Amino acid sequence: MACRISEIVLDVADPERLAAFWSEVLGYVEIGREDDGSIEIGPPGTGFGGPQPTLVLSPSSAPRAGKLPLHLDVNATDRDQEAELERLLALGAKPADVGQTGAESWHVLTDPEGNEFCLLRARIQPV
Repeated sequence: MACRISEIVLDVADPERLAAFWSEVLGYVEIGREDDGSIEIGPPGTGFGGPQPTLVLSPSSAPRAGKLPLHLDVNATDRDQEAELERLLALGAKPADVGQTGAESWHVLTDPEGNEFCLLRARIQPV
C-alpha cells in the first residue's frame, strides 16, 4: 500500500481571497473552516478523501523569502489552453517570468498573492 496526497496546504496572507480564487480556478467549494482562520476547499460532493486532494489556505503573517519550492500545475478540462488562460487572467492570475524561453508549451502564472502555478497545454478529463 502506498500513500496518496489528500490535502495541499498553502500558508497565505488572506485565506478568504485565495479560497475564492482557487475555488473558481478548480471548480472547488468550501468544505470547512478552522478556528485558526484556515479554509479548506475541495471538489463539490466529494470533499476530503476523494480522488482529488483538497486545498487548505492557512493564514500566515510570516514573510515569504523567494520562490516557493513547490508549485501547482493545472490543466483545462472543458476548453483549450488559450481560452483557459484568458479565464485565469480574468480571475486575477498574473503572468510570471521565471526565465522561460517563450517556446514552452505551458504558461507560468501567479495567484493573487504571487504563488506560482503553471497552466499546461493538454486538456484532461474532469474527475
